[in-house]
Amino acid sequence: MSGHSKWSNIKNRKGAQDQKRSETFTKIAKNIMTAIRVGGGSADPDVNGVLRIAIEKAREVNMPKENIERLLVKFEERKANLVSMILEGYGPFGVPIIITAETDNKNRILSEIKLIFKNYGGVLGESNSVMFQFNQVGEIELEKIDEETQLKLIDFGVLDFEENLIWVNTTDLDLVVKNILDLGLKVVRSEAVYKAINPIMLNNEDELNKILDFVEEIESNDDVLGVYTGFDYN
Repeated sequence: MSGHSKWSNIKNRKGAQDQKRSETFTKIAKNIMTAIRVGGGSADPDVNGVLRIAIEKAREVNMPKENIERLLVKFEERKANLVSMILEGYGPFGVPIIITAETDNKNRILSEIKLIFKNYGGVLGESNSVMFQFNQVGEIELEKIDEETQLKLIDFGVLDFEENLIWVNTTDLDLVVKNILDLGLKVVRSEAVYKAINPIMLNNEDELNKILDFVEEIESNDDVLGVYTGFDYN
């Protein structure tokens, strides 16, 4: 899944979309709020490695320090009313989907997500309807990985590699990120994710584009933390 494969085009398209969205402070702000949540609710970047990386990204696009501090305060004010949710279902073409969210209005987000599934020919399922098809792992994206770096990362307990992505046990995520930063390497992103065990293979680019549009629409919901899909494409 490398070189000039269609999989590379998938990531190029998705990367271009992410880059475009990341140019706005709105997207950066959501990344910071998400980082606090997935980092155990800690608004301290010295404790929360995921938040530390999100704040670094904010600084790279010149988000004012006051904006960042205001977001941290906002989370502290809201967190007592937030409820964590995991939604499961099947998207277009039977692709299994897991959505993590945190909200102060469960009925609203359920209604909004259910409508998106319906519009794309999918169905929101019951708890544990697709969870058995995924493993939860820590995912770290690096700016680049060479063979020498791979050997060092194996010593940190890395489970698997794919291009610039590495996977670790979720319990080791913060420690591995710290060790990677200590090596002077650039961490683009780190988070706990749901990784499909046996992804469904899509048949053509039309199916691929529909899935990507579906995922993007779900991700645009302010209460959604992550969308994890079980598909692949050659």
